[in-house]
Amino acid sequence: MTLIADANLPIKPKHSLLPLLTVVFLISYGLLTFLVVEQDRVIAAQRSLIRQILADSNELSALKGKAVREQNQAHPRSQGHSPAASASPRKRSKSSHDMRRMPKLVPEKPPIPASDAMDERRALITI
Repeated sequence: MTLIADANLPIKPKHSLLPLLTVVFLISYGLLTFLVVEQDRVIAAQRSLIRQILADSNELSALKGKAVREQNQAHPRSQGHSPAASASPRKRSKSSHDMRRMPKLVPEKPPIPASDAMDERRALITI
């Protein structure tokens, strides 16, 4: 009797997801490898750009330094000033420097709103 009951049931083929999962796994690792290679190329390009910018910055600093030296040689400052004459500009520059200095402003604290006040009835008293 059990043989007849089993014969009436349709046979379900077993569908395995292993081949599909293997394909998805290989595709994902291929994309990951592509991403790593592209990031390496981008990092290398950024490194070369930084080196070029650093070289340009050093060259620009050297040109500015050279221009300042040439300007100082073209217009040398006279060394024959008396000490009293050199002291008076310093005093003026110091006083003007003090006048330009702004006092440090301390930010004011806003008033505490009444809604934030703690209810005295709920205050916990601990010993």
